Amino acid sequence: MFYIPSTWEFDWTTPEGYICHYADVTNKNHRADMKTEMDGVADYMAVGNNFHSPYYRHITLDTWATLNEETINQRYADVSFVDVKNAFDIFMEERDDSRPFILAGFSQRGKSVVELLKILTPEQREKMVAAYVLGYKVTPEDVAAAPWIKGAEKNDDTGVVICYNSVSDVKYVKPIVAAPNVMSINPVNWRTDATPATLNDTITVTLDPEAKVLVLDGFDGSYLPNILNILNVGDYHGIEPWVYSECLRDNMHQRIYAYRQSKQIAGSTTNYR
Repeated sequence: MFYIPSTWEFDWTTPEGYICHYADVTNKNHRADMKTEMDGVADYMAVGNNFHSPYYRHITLDTWATLNEETINQRYADVSFVDVKNAFDIFMEERDDSRPFILAGFSQRGKSVVELLKILTPEQREKMVAAYVLGYKVTPEDVAAAPWIKGAEKNDDTGVVICYNSVSDVKYVKPIVAAPNVMSINPVNWRTDATPATLNDTITVTLDPEAKVLVLDGFDGSYLPNILNILNVGDYHGIEPWVYSECLRDNMHQRIYAYRQSKQIAGSTTNYR
């Protein structure tokens, strides 16, 4: 399991008086922020898996608040993705090559998952169980650049991308993270149509097949912090890796089992959830 944590930091000023648009991996507070997410996600993603998650110089929330994708992509490519790519290369070098792997990332790091998918070698793609793009998008340009990026269509297909964003209404779709998007799946019932599903007995989760987002009814997102008046405003960006955690945990095991069955790997009879 290679999980990439999301965006935590705002722009900050260096001791020399420069504005920095990146997290500082040597700053104990920045590392503590990233570790909070790593630990929370590991509570369910690490069950039965070897869990790896890198510290890296992610671009700041203020950078996302520009809503300028050219600026975002430039800063991201120059620094953040360099760190992620280096960490992934080390992960691939040091992992047991007999084991398959899963990619996962939330928000900004959902973007990292998409970018890693574009550069995976055929041999690496053969070893990938699935990729989880939580709270981010897969654009037509992404798929044109890497035609092997395929959206999940059910609960146990492999080598696919699980992608979703959550909103209270489609009018709150935030293009910076959710549009244009070419794929989405409901992580509660694993359907790609508008069949509703019930989460935690009280929340109805329905995929809008046209907007490619999840519409939640019965969920109170008022506790979510307003992020620079861009995210958590009508959308539920902050919940993506958390509210569906049990569904994601079980699904990862389902896909691992399906992968082992398809590849006839020794130990495929293990009782995964």
